[in-house]
Amino acid sequence: MTVTQITPRLLDLAARILNPSAESRPLVLADNEHYTQELFHAVTTQSPFDLLVPMRTTRKSTAALKAIPATDFQPRWAGWATTHRPFHFQHHPETPYCQLVERSGENPPSFHYKAFLASRYRDEVLDLAIHYPQRWHIEEFFNVYQKLGWQRAGTLNLNIRFAQMSLALVAQTVCNQLRQRLGEPFATWDAPHFASTIFRGIDGDIRVTDNTILVTLYNAPHPETLKQHYENLPQILEHQHLDPRIPWLYNFKLDFRFR
Repeated sequence: MTVTQITPRLLDLAARILNPSAESRPLVLADNEHYTQELFHAVTTQSPFDLLVPMRTTRKSTAALKAIPATDFQPRWAGWATTHRPFHFQHHPETPYCQLVERSGENPPSFHYKAFLASRYRDEVLDLAIHYPQRWHIEEFFNVYQKLGWQRAGTLNLNIRFAQMSLALVAQTVCNQLRQRLGEPFATWDAPHFASTIFRGIDGDIRVTDNTILVTLYNAPHPETLKQHYENLPQILEHQHLDPRIPWLYNFKLDFRFR
């Protein structure tokens, strides 16, 4: 299916999960392949979301942006100014949208223009300087974690795909938590590098003492840091008012030692 066909279905699913109010209209950030008349019409008429998409850069569009009077731009900070103006698609002029334009550079010869299309007017400074750059975090997610199973679909069976993605998210959450506790440089490694260096580089043994499974790890990176989070784990969880017993391990507790 094309982006134009599948995106309304995804937004409908997101709306059922998030249940946003009609007044809040959460902002959906997309790439320029989502810049289609049909998609914008579907979003504005059938969903509770706003949509922000970069417009395609062509000679004609660049000339149109350069023709905007300099007085229309409002300087926001050194080398960056913005403006906005009404926009409509050629075949449906009755449906108004909002074009947001950013201008980079300090003098006319160095000016660079970039246009975005929004389903309605919003604060262009917030959307262009803060909100839209956050879309890149999705690219970072897939770049770092795609080897957990995101880079391929083994089947079109939705039940299997949902299960695969759910398990990948669980793995990503656990790995991300460990990354943050280890700090740099581990926090910026991709999944294969992290796995080969951390998980494959640690030796250990497992013993059972009373009702606790005790895992002893050797050659772990930053052992002093890890001890703070994982040694005496049952007591740490109890202090946080969490049950340390693991149901799928016959209610055994789990503890770690670092050597």
